[in-house]
Amino acid sequence: MATENKRLLRPSDRMIAGVCAGIAEFFGLDTTLIRVATLFLVLFGGLSLWVYIILWLVVPSAPKRLKN
Repeated sequence: MATENKRLLRPSDRMIAGVCAGIAEFFGLDTTLIRVATLFLVLFGGLSLWVYIILWLVVPSAPKRLKN
């Protein structure tokens, strides 16, 4: 049985900090869905903006990919 070594990384194709894109990629979900859910939670008090900022600081950026 092959185990996939998944890591939460912020990709280079990001809108603001790449936190939502990284979470979407990690869980295999649509990025837009994660962004809308995050916006909803930030605006209506379910998620603090501080959590987003902390994730921005803690989650590492993905390594740059070389273009051919």
